[in-house]
Amino acid sequence: MKYYKIEDLEIIDAGGEGKAVGKKDGLTVFVPFAVPGDVVDVEVYKKKKGYAEARILNIKKKSPYRVEPKCEHFGLCGGCKWQIMDYETQLKFKQKQVEDCFKHLGKFTFPSVLPIVPSKNKYEYRNKLEFAFSHLRWLDDDDMRLRDSGKILETRGLGFHIPGKFDKVLDVKRCLLQAEPSNEIRNSVKQFAIENNIAFYNIRNHEGVLRNLIIRNNTKNEWMVIVSFTEMNVKTEKLLKFLKDSFPQIISLFYVINTKLNDSILDLEPVLYAGDPHISETMEGLSFKIGPLSFFQTNSLQALELYKVARNVAQISSKDIVYDLYTGTGTIAQFVAKQAQKVVGIEYVEAAIEDAKYNAQQNGIPNIIFFSGDMKDVLNANCTKRNGKPDVVITDPPRAGMHPNVVARLLEMETPRIVYISCNPATQARDITVLAKKYSVAKVQPVDMFPHTHHVENVVELVMAE
Repeated sequence: MKYYKIEDLEIIDAGGEGKAVGKKDGLTVFVPFAVPGDVVDVEVYKKKKGYAEARILNIKKKSPYRVEPKCEHFGLCGGCKWQIMDYETQLKFKQKQVEDCFKHLGKFTFPSVLPIVPSKNKYEYRNKLEFAFSHLRWLDDDDMRLRDSGKILETRGLGFHIPGKFDKVLDVKRCLLQAEPSNEIRNSVKQFAIENNIAFYNIRNHEGVLRNLIIRNNTKNEWMVIVSFTEMNVKTEKLLKFLKDSFPQIISLFYVINTKLNDSILDLEPVLYAGDPHISETMEGLSFKIGPLSFFQTNSLQALELYKVARNVAQISSKDIVYDLYTGTGTIAQFVAKQAQKVVGIEYVEAAIEDAKYNAQQNGIPNIIFFSGDMKDVLNANCTKRNGKPDVVITDPPRAGMHPNVVARLLEMETPRIVYISCNPATQARDITVLAKKYSVAKVQPVDMFPHTHHVENVVELVMAE
């Protein structure tokens, strides 16, 4: 299509994927990097029936909710797209997102959505970041001007993939999502690799040695680093030794050899180079092991608030049998175990269940039993026959929501109370629509886990309809 301009477009909403929304002559226009209240001129570059996508050409009037982004990489990096919106307004639109999904996608009645629980930390809240090495980093406009003027640029980079460009990596100088020494570790690794001429990965040709750098930490300022190589040699050994000697905060240092076409290491075996095989996080006196492949909520402090909300909504008594579906490493299961007679945790990933069993044993919790396997296969009549019919079900599925067979099984089980935790209100609304055959929505409580993004967690209490 031919690009065209829309002038004086008023931004009226904050939509999905972090894009703002304007309307012009019946056309819905999605605009990244705009804020509700802005009046902008935009260029439409994609148009479909009923909607268009556009980029800002000029801001005619700034929204009162617009603020200056703190991150120097804002606009190029794919994360933190709502940094230009003040935090209270972010919370307002996250809550509205839940309400809109339930109103427009769900077919059930629900009470007023409770005020969203804000995040205590607005920056440096993540406990895990993954960076990619690239032999040819993304060159921004300033880089191009310098290159055109004859300046020789360092083209190797270590950072985040540019959105929509699998082979382009933005070299990150300072990320505000994780506390220090995260930036110092990443920048030191990059500089050491350049000085020692260790080949950065070429994702198109699948050549090079350095692939990925994963940095994890806990609230005790203990750090885990995993470096992904395509091979182990004298230079990579030297890099690992440099990390070990330079950063005493790194108490767990791993490497992994990845010769596959994709960056995932979940199916690979990390090798412990130095230190402990895991770090741990403590919440309410409970300790949780975090290994190189472990899943753990990436905002530790806010995860505690989310779990408290879920536990309060569950209203568990000492006689109750609780099923925790998609239990992961058993964090929620262990949070509610003290109140329950028995907790049954089910999770697809076997390694996560091994961590869950270890954590429960270390925490001295005897009334939990864990099972691994596909939820739709494990949660069957034999499961409830062996372990008892649940009085409360807590379910925290991935973004895709629950498998239809799992939803059907919940309807068969007729558990008095279901606590549904979701990071995707759209699929949550879809599942609740089916469950509404036998359940009514008693409570809706959003929780902000990821400031400066459009993502929102939502906790819903479902009770058997009378």
